[in-house]
Amino acid sequence: MQFHRLNTESLIVNSMPDGSRVIHNSESETVFALNATAGAAWDACSSANTIAGVAEEMRRSFDPAVTDELAEACILQFQEKSLIGITGSAPKFTRRSVLTGLGAVALPLVVSLTVGEQRAHASNARSNDKDWERPHASVPKHHGKPSF
Repeated sequence: MQFHRLNTESLIVNSMPDGSRVIHNSESETVFALNATAGAAWDACSSANTIAGVAEEMRRSFDPAVTDELAEACILQFQEKSLIGITGSAPKFTRRSVLTGLGAVALPLVVSLTVGEQRAHASNARSNDKDWERPHASVPKHHGKPSF
């Protein structure tokens, strides 16, 4: 199996200090949030186009415990989000084999929202602001001597 990044000219990638990435696709107006594991895989995809190559690059730059199964899990998530195009057939690793090979490495996570979905969530949050107002604290009056 080999793969290639899709729509690279319409992607704006921002790297966060913790290793995560935020990718904005200006063409589809979608924002992708990648955790540090998926971020390392994304970076590895710039120089590798096979699972073994991505895994090796992730081991070198991210964590020596990265397995080929973990690299494939990342690639498949990128494919689901239309960030990567895949040619050829791939060995299918089971979720169990990915989990048992992880050790201390976190599962890759890629989350996406369109700009319209983000606006809807923000609008909904603003309309509920009144529900989140803090009640005024009332301090009970204490009669008598203070007990210290």
